[in-house]
Amino acid sequence: MRDVLKTEELDVPESVTIEIKARVIKVTGPRGSLTKNVRHVDMDIRVVKAGKNKTKITLAVWQGGRKHVACLNTIKSLISNMVTGVTKGFLYKMRAVYAHFPINTIIQDNGRKLEVVNFLGEKAVRYVNMLDGVTVAESKAQKDELILEGNDVENVSQSAASIQGSCRVRNKDIRKFLDGVYVSERTTVITD
Repeated sequence: MRDVLKTEELDVPESVTIEIKARVIKVTGPRGSLTKNVRHVDMDIRVVKAGKNKTKITLAVWQGGRKHVACLNTIKSLISNMVTGVTKGFLYKMRAVYAHFPINTIIQDNGRKLEVVNFLGEKAVRYVNMLDGVTVAESKAQKDELILEGNDVENVSQSAASIQGSCRVRNKDIRKFLDGVYVSERTTVITD
């Protein structure tokens, strides 16, 4: 069954400006700017002035099937995450967990690269590069904790996943060998 018209609305904070041209969305805020290309999704995306100093984004799908209409909320949450990123930023905390051999993490290149040393007592060094706009730092408050910061939630979470994936246990029982570097908390840099 096709719906004639399905719409979604998203309120934009005053400190954020959004430009949309040919389904390329640019969000600018106090922490910087993010750009996202959503040309692969066929929908109307408009910035609408809603009264004094207020802007809204309207998303519309005409004659859409179930999967096409589902893209509305996907794009809405993408824009919402971009707004959160340029206003508050994203912060992921990761903990190094080990039973016997202590995992050492060495931060290089001003937080752009990470080395994981002594994982399960192995001599091999694991190198992980952070994606654009993501910095990694060691926590001052907690031992064996890494803090990843950035504006783009996709880059921050992918960098965290790359660190976690580099420390996968192979050829052993993963129920017993629980060593690794795992995400312990997802939050924003600026807390309310």
